Amino acid sequence: MLQRFDERNTDLVVNINGSLVHRDQAGVSPFDSVVQGGDAVWEGLRVYEGGIYRLAAHLRRLRRSAKALAFESIPSDEEITREIVRTLEANSMRDGVHIRLTLTRGVKVTSGMDPRLNTKGPTLIVLAEHKAPVYADAESGGGLSLITSTVRRHTPDTLDPNIHHNNLLQSIMAKIQANVAGADDALMLDDRGFVAETNATHVFIVTDGEVATSRPIACPEGITRESVIELCARDGVRCREADFSLTHVYAADECFTTGTMGELAWVGTVDGRTIGDGSRGPVTAMLAERFHAFAKQTAEPVLPPA
Repeated sequence: MLQRFDERNTDLVVNINGSLVHRDQAGVSPFDSVVQGGDAVWEGLRVYEGGIYRLAAHLRRLRRSAKALAFESIPSDEEITREIVRTLEANSMRDGVHIRLTLTRGVKVTSGMDPRLNTKGPTLIVLAEHKAPVYADAESGGGLSLITSTVRRHTPDTLDPNIHHNNLLQSIMAKIQANVAGADDALMLDDRGFVAETNATHVFIVTDGEVATSRPIACPEGITRESVIELCARDGVRCREADFSLTHVYAADECFTTGTMGELAWVGTVDGRTIGDGSRGPVTAMLAERFHAFAKQTAEPVLPPA
């Protein structure tokens, strides 16, 4: 699954530490920590009709991650929100937008890994793009196709996945395997052989009407994931967090993924096995519809009404 370029993004204005510049003129210092070692944290946000879904929760996770990495300085939620709004207004955006929010440790006085070389404060990057949920094409066909990657997800004793950091080489290596195999994405296991997530999203399976998703051990506590669990509780759908293996995935009636970039997307095949009857299942369809409505209704307003 290769994302398509949206021509509306040709002349995007990007926000780097408060400076609004054309995408072709935007630049980050080669001494910045994100360039030197992927030393940064990030969030993906989605804009619905002038509001951002669970903005406060995303900013809390950004702050937790920055604190875990011992950032000495973290902008306030108000500062970050102000720069998000400035970026959206500069691009005349209010709906169907995805924002990549990045906070780096900042620029170093000289090349090196030591955080004590960072003396200028963090770098905040706000990248807003016109972008519909990215799996729409796959969903309109036979659903997402996944293969299982040989790359394993880190556990908390190696590199805690609940630090939402920019060192994404595990995901990239797994995605390369999916590309070579002709699949949309890669399913990734933890060090015990249980399903963790994909290279980009969380994973849910449905068996006999019961929904299950991986425990957040080798995967982060996703915000869309959390919303789906809440919707299940609200609507009387049994949902549990549990360890499950590939065998459970292959035998599931339904399978779907969750994430800000793709919302809820149904999975048609995993490792060549057809999931269920090969069509979008009723539980997945119901949750996808309710999530989209819920996200629009509860998006936190940041722009004035149209």
